[in-house]
Amino acid sequence: MIEMYKEWYEARHEYAKEWKEKTGGKVLGYFCTYVPEEILYAAGVLPVRILGSHEPQNVSEPHIFAMFCPFCRDCLAQGLQGRYGYLDGIMIAQSCLHVRQAYTSWDLHIPTEFSYYLSMPHHVQSPHAAEFLRGEYKTFISKVENWTGKKITDDDLKRGIDIMNRSRTLMKSVYETRKKSDVPITGLDAMYMVVASQMIEKSEHARATEGVIKELAGRSTGKENATRLMLLGSENDDVEFIEMVESLNAVIVQDDHCTGTRYFWDVVESNGDPLTAIARRYVKRLPCPTKDWPDRRRMERILQFAKEWNVAGAIVIQQKFCDPHEIDIPAIRKALEAAGVKVLFLEFDVTVPVGQFRIRVEAFLEMLSEEDLF
Repeated sequence: MIEMYKEWYEARHEYAKEWKEKTGGKVLGYFCTYVPEEILYAAGVLPVRILGSHEPQNVSEPHIFAMFCPFCRDCLAQGLQGRYGYLDGIMIAQSCLHVRQAYTSWDLHIPTEFSYYLSMPHHVQSPHAAEFLRGEYKTFISKVENWTGKKITDDDLKRGIDIMNRSRTLMKSVYETRKKSDVPITGLDAMYMVVASQMIEKSEHARATEGVIKELAGRSTGKENATRLMLLGSENDDVEFIEMVESLNAVIVQDDHCTGTRYFWDVVESNGDPLTAIARRYVKRLPCPTKDWPDRRRMERILQFAKEWNVAGAIVIQQKFCDPHEIDIPAIRKALEAAGVKVLFLEFDVTVPVGQFRIRVEAFLEMLSEEDLF
């Protein structure tokens, strides 16, 4: 069953096309995990996260600054090259300036039926944030109803909440198994699981994950003596890099990424008004750096992960030119090292220099193993 995640990840465009042909439903591409998928599932729309391909490209330069992060430029390039031509709509929930520009350029130059900019507050720690966001959701629902021709009821919203919460809870159960000394699932397969969930119809993904959980009960990766690492920082679905790290007698057991725990860890507390419950979830979920102020809420969760998953070292990655994560990194490094977790920092571009990174990761792992001797 675990292999299914990789198959979905690699055939994500074909999956969406087939889903659309089979159901007659609409497919919406989204740029940020603050997009409320509960509402889209309530409307019968398939949400698909827009990701890059990690391939060099030369089509985005007329539309977006070259000094914007490689991730947002790679995402825009996928649209300009027609790889997401099956999308009926696109949207963004306000995150960072760079991803917003990718959305704006896509909206201007790649026609779709539907486009929506959701004003997700940055100051999520404000006591008014959830109330504000609920009002924005009301407007968004009205637009989605006009687009799909479907009235979205409270029962529909509750169904959307149940779909998302089931998916989140199952993936969290998989991550819990990674606390074991003999990790039953690699970091690469865990990444495939989470990213596939951002592209595949959630109920189908959940059924597969239920099977995976049963499979993991008696499964071994042979990594019992491997160095336990966690990945932190900017978006990361770079397969070649993760494969390289885990080939060096290391295993990634935990992460803090929007292609990992930050996407699914927190569920909707579904009591009372469903729209208010959804808004509270997105305000209170573990934030990305653009919203982690004035108090740094992520630090406590990161340190908890490091302790409970028995992490020896952390690899902190930053997409080149990613200002929010760059500002965040010194505080994360300081907190982790104070807790006895060594840190390796790497800066990513569209393509990863695996050879150079391999040397640096090997040196980092050697340092960790030498410290274990004393």
